[in-house]
Amino acid sequence: MSGPLQGKVALVAGATRGAGRGIAVELGAAGATVYVTGRSTRARRSEYDRPETIEDTADLVTAAGGQGIAVPVDHLDHAAVGALVERIADEQDRLDVLVNDIWGGEKLFEWDTPVWEHDLDNGLRLLRLAVETHAVTSHYALPLMLRRPGGLVVEVTDGTADYNRDTYRVNLFYDLAKASVLRMAFALGHELGSRGATAVALTPGWVRSELMLDLFGVREDNWRDALAKEPHFAISETPRFAGRAVAALAADPDVARFNGQSLSSGGLAKEYGFTDLDDSRPDAWRYLVEVQDAGRPADVTGYR
Repeated sequence: MSGPLQGKVALVAGATRGAGRGIAVELGAAGATVYVTGRSTRARRSEYDRPETIEDTADLVTAAGGQGIAVPVDHLDHAAVGALVERIADEQDRLDVLVNDIWGGEKLFEWDTPVWEHDLDNGLRLLRLAVETHAVTSHYALPLMLRRPGGLVVEVTDGTADYNRDTYRVNLFYDLAKASVLRMAFALGHELGSRGATAVALTPGWVRSELMLDLFGVREDNWRDALAKEPHFAISETPRFAGRAVAALAADPDVARFNGQSLSSGGLAKEYGFTDLDDSRPDAWRYLVEVQDAGRPADVTGYR
C-alpha cells in the first residue's frame, strides 16, 4: 500500500452501499486499512433486500490500493460493536478514522407526512438506526482512537447545519435524525478537541447511489438519461466524491481547524482541490438554495 493514509486504520460504519461505500473505497485509495461494516453480507441480506454487500465493499477497498476488511455488524447490538472494536484493537492497536455513516431508513419514512399520520414504529425505528447507532459506535470506538493524537470522526448526514436549520426536511422523524447527527458532531468536537482528536459533520450532495440510480432506471454510465425525468439531477455526484472529501480531511495535518463544524463534499472540493470521477466539482447545497429551492429552471452552470 502507498498513499497519504498508508499505515492508518479506518472504520466505516455503514459501508455496504452509497456514500459509505464511496468513503471506504477512497480511504483505501489513499492507502488506509479500512474495516467496513453493515448488515448485508453475501450470506444474508438486511431488510433492504439489496444485492450490495460489505464483502463487495471490502474487495473494492483492496482493489483501490488499501486493505478492506468486512465485518458484519448490527450497530444497535452493543455487544457486536464492542467486539468489533476489540478486534480492531487486537489486529491494529489503533484507530485513526471513524466514519459514522449508518442510516438504513429509506423504507421507513413517509414524505411530507405529519407526525400524527406517520407510522410511529417506523419513525422510531428510523431514529434508532440513524442516531442511536452513531452514539453506540462512538461510545465503543473512541477510547481506541484516543490512544494516539490526531484521530478524526466524520458524522455523515444529509444537509448542512445552515440548510437544515431553516428548512423542513421530509417529516419530523427524518428532520430530527439529520439534525441530531449534525449536533452529534458539534458535541463530539467539544469532547474530542481537548483530547487531540477532531469531529466533523459531512453531507454529500445528491448522491448517485445504487438505490438512486435504480429509482431513475439508469446506471452510472448513462445517468444523464434521468435528466429527462428530473432535470435538477444534473447536480448529482458519485459516492466517491464524499469519499474524496473524507480522505482529504484524514490526510490534513491541520484538520482540527474544522473541529465541530458542518461541512459538505462540494465545499471541501473547493478547499482541497479534488474532483468527482468526471473531473467536475458539484456544489449541490449552494445549487439547492440558489436554483432548485428558488424555483429556477435547472442549470448547473457555475455549480459543477
